Amino acid sequence: MADLYLALIVGAFVGTAAGYLGSIMVSRRMALVGDALSHVALPGLAIGLMLNFNPFIGAFAFLAVAAVLTWHIQKRTTLPMEAIIGVIFVLALAIGILITPQVDLLDALFGDISTVNLTDLIITVPVSLLVVMITRAIYDRLVLTMVSGELAMSSGVNVERINLAYLLLVAVIVAIGIKEVGTLLVGAVVIVPAAAARMVGTSLRRYSLMSASFGLISALSGILISGFSGLPAGPMVVISGAAIFAVMLSVRRISPIFHVPVQR
Repeated sequence: MADLYLALIVGAFVGTAAGYLGSIMVSRRMALVGDALSHVALPGLAIGLMLNFNPFIGAFAFLAVAAVLTWHIQKRTTLPMEAIIGVIFVLALAIGILITPQVDLLDALFGDISTVNLTDLIITVPVSLLVVMITRAIYDRLVLTMVSGELAMSSGVNVERINLAYLLLVAVIVAIGIKEVGTLLVGAVVIVPAAAARMVGTSLRRYSLMSASFGLISALSGILISGFSGLPAGPMVVISGAAIFAVMLSVRRISPIFHVPVQR
């Protein structure tokens, strides 16, 4: 039971931070980018497993390199971010599958929050809080870049630096979310709660808070169902989030919808 409590605490912080960060990702039409970027963590995760150090470090290292590389290539070319990450994603996934030990491959792909320990808790809590605090600090500037890059620059916003900061935040939250749902499903932890909140948020503030709340609820409910049923936690967290999405889809018919600005 102690392991379940530990898993719930870790899941709560990851789910909340991922949902809050995801509200920007969905608004910027970067949902598939976030999902693809999550797979880049696999080689780093594999190296951590092989060399017996915390997989979070290896996963984040690869994700951070991928984020900076994506940002740099986008600056130098006219390729859209989706195409750049798509190339990096398939390469990283292929390498990751090749080097991940067979015995650990399933956990790497789908996660195993039952193995969470005190070290994971010590890493996850402050990192999740830091992600939320930084995202909140730059939220308005991120929204402004969504509306118009030119307007953002004329207002003194360094668009390139903000975009890089955002990609690194995504890298961090994906890295700490791998323990919960694995590299294949961690993108859904960021995307699904935000997609559900997007349909019923009546203001930008409410939208972001609902996205964080849905991330929290889906994480806790998925882990609880897993704990009492014996089913894998990762898929249950995603299914819980999808259930919230389905409910919000029906509520949408009777609720005013706030159209969050999106990048064109």
